[in-house]
Amino acid sequence: MGNIPEDYLPPKDMWPDYLVPEEFAKTPMELNLAEFLLDRHVAAGGANNPAVKFMDRAITYGQLQEQVNKFGNALKAAGVQPQDRVGIRLVNTPPAIVTIFAIMKVGAIPVPTSPLWSAEEVAFVANDAEMKYFVVNAPLMGPVETAKANFAAETKVIVIGGNPDEVKAKGDLVYEEMLAKGSTSLQATKLKADDIGIMLYTSGTTGMPKGCVHFIRPAVIESRIVNNHVYRLKPGDVLGGSAPVSFAAGFGTFILIPFEGGAAISLIPKFAPGDMMDLVQKHRITVMTGLPTAYRALMKFPEFKKFDTSSVRLYTSGGDALGAETLQGWRELTGLPIWEGLGGTEMLHLVTSNTLNPEPVPNSIGKALPGVKVRVVGPDGKDCKSEEIGSMLLKGPSGTLYWKPYVDNERLLSSQRKGVVQGWNQMGDAVYMRDDGNMFFVSREDDMIKSSGYRIGPAEVEEAICKHPAVADCGVIGIPDPDKGQVTKAFVVLKPGFTGSDQFFEELKDFLKQHIAIYKLPRLIEYRDALPRTPTGKLLRRLLRPPKK
Repeated sequence: MGNIPEDYLPPKDMWPDYLVPEEFAKTPMELNLAEFLLDRHVAAGGANNPAVKFMDRAITYGQLQEQVNKFGNALKAAGVQPQDRVGIRLVNTPPAIVTIFAIMKVGAIPVPTSPLWSAEEVAFVANDAEMKYFVVNAPLMGPVETAKANFAAETKVIVIGGNPDEVKAKGDLVYEEMLAKGSTSLQATKLKADDIGIMLYTSGTTGMPKGCVHFIRPAVIESRIVNNHVYRLKPGDVLGGSAPVSFAAGFGTFILIPFEGGAAISLIPKFAPGDMMDLVQKHRITVMTGLPTAYRALMKFPEFKKFDTSSVRLYTSGGDALGAETLQGWRELTGLPIWEGLGGTEMLHLVTSNTLNPEPVPNSIGKALPGVKVRVVGPDGKDCKSEEIGSMLLKGPSGTLYWKPYVDNERLLSSQRKGVVQGWNQMGDAVYMRDDGNMFFVSREDDMIKSSGYRIGPAEVEEAICKHPAVADCGVIGIPDPDKGQVTKAFVVLKPGFTGSDQFFEELKDFLKQHIAIYKLPRLIEYRDALPRTPTGKLLRRLLRPPKK
């Protein structure tokens, strides 16, 4: 694997089983991801097809390729070698797309980092990945500037959009100057199919982020499977949404999938209902994707109906429970459903989707995608019966493979041992499956509340609480209890004009009795101004839990 030391990956007997569907059996053994995702379409005559839409600008595949070649040459001139790690902390703008493809084209490994990570997390990931360069938007430099003191000596920062004199005074490089010096001609660096193509870090929902390694061949296979069976993007399509490309979920959604199909992407730096709807109309978005929180915000947007959404043929969601009410409400609003699916950083992207059904099955995450095998097992390791809750096991084109498992007292070797069981990926998701193959997400196993013998999925309780007209947002966790094992605690953000009180809590519980079983009612409540969420809107329940003593 290029220049990657052997002990940077787990021992081979702990690796997952990688499935290669028959249609991909003849995948070339030498590949370059930028060539597959970008250059291939230019060579096939698509140079004038739109690739990126941003505000009032449209960038074609040919124009994007020229910019990628210029920055790729600049990276090579700066000493970037194949399999070097180059970090990105970028908002969704054209330079972010140029940067990612340039890193890929020279054979290096892009390492997306969350725009919301603290200086401590930034420093940890920069050193854990052993980044040679770290490309950062100027407005996101705050935590990076603080973290730089703890960077290894070889990590250099490239700043996009900053004042050149100020950037250079701090010892950093100026992206625009590097781009201007690069040639528009660049030959893609071929890598072996089992070289590392992408390194994605988990969002840190259970501690420091974990580095997940994805090889080039699985990235090619996964992107094509997801596009063929979920998004079905092709030239002329425009994919829109707000997930940051500098974050695992957004990287797959806006880099791998649309460019596999030769489609365009509509970029929005930060989600706001009005801005999102403006782009749907202006960019003629054909496929829209987002977290359930984004769809709920759009449903509450009073001017929604003023915008022309006739171009959209498909709405998709993942990352959190959608809920039957949101599905129904969206269909009533737009005439189209939302198709839900489930994926994970360790698996690169989606592994299940409701698009495999003729119509969305309410509350279902759908069926396993072609090329993916799924089992639901109980604590004894035996397959569960139909609709019996258990742990989801997966085999697919990609899988759980943690980076540098031996450091920090072999922290990730333990995670690898837990995450892969006899070749099956164990994602930590509690689900149940019906006889027809449709699966239903209950909870992350770590989040499952076990109270007086009952198993309570927090998402169901959260959805019920959010139905109350006074509630703007909520999160639910289990709190240790000497008698019941755990009791349910709700963290509630109220809308303006409402005040949290004991009386309101009693009113809320009476309201909830109409929607969920009595044993699922929250026993405790805490009122908050806001809840901790990832850049994509996923709730960080670990930050709601009391610190361990």
